[in-house]
Amino acid sequence: MMMSLGMFIFSLETLAYQELQRQTEWRHGSTSRIGTNPARQFLGRGEDSISMPGILLPALAGTPLSLDTLRAMADTGKAWPLIEGTGRILGIWVIENISETKTLFFQDGAARRIEFTIALKRIDDGRVDLLGAAVSTAGNILRKIL
Repeated sequence: MMMSLGMFIFSLETLAYQELQRQTEWRHGSTSRIGTNPARQFLGRGEDSISMPGILLPALAGTPLSLDTLRAMADTGKAWPLIEGTGRILGIWVIENISETKTLFFQDGAARRIEFTIALKRIDDGRVDLLGAAVSTAGNILRKIL
């Protein structure tokens, strides 16, 4: 497992991204002053976004149904926890867009190569600690039941 977004698992069998690009912004307000540089004030975190480009080769690894699954997840409008294969929790994210380019076609029109990019935006205000507590609580409840 490379990463999970909600219940979707990124892997060689499903969909493997080749890069993970993350951009985090911080906001600083500016006020003009006479005779000197503008004053700046830290206003808090800005946007946090992830872009995951990759190549899907259905004959070798992955399935085009994985992109359909991610589109169905995006259609719900829900946010999903993003967790690395190492167990590191990256927060709660929404799928902002998915693009794909199909090339090298078989006679029946099926693509041999599908290039894709998945764009995510973080929406949890950095409260990953709450997600960890919720996962821990759920695990404890399941242990008691089982």
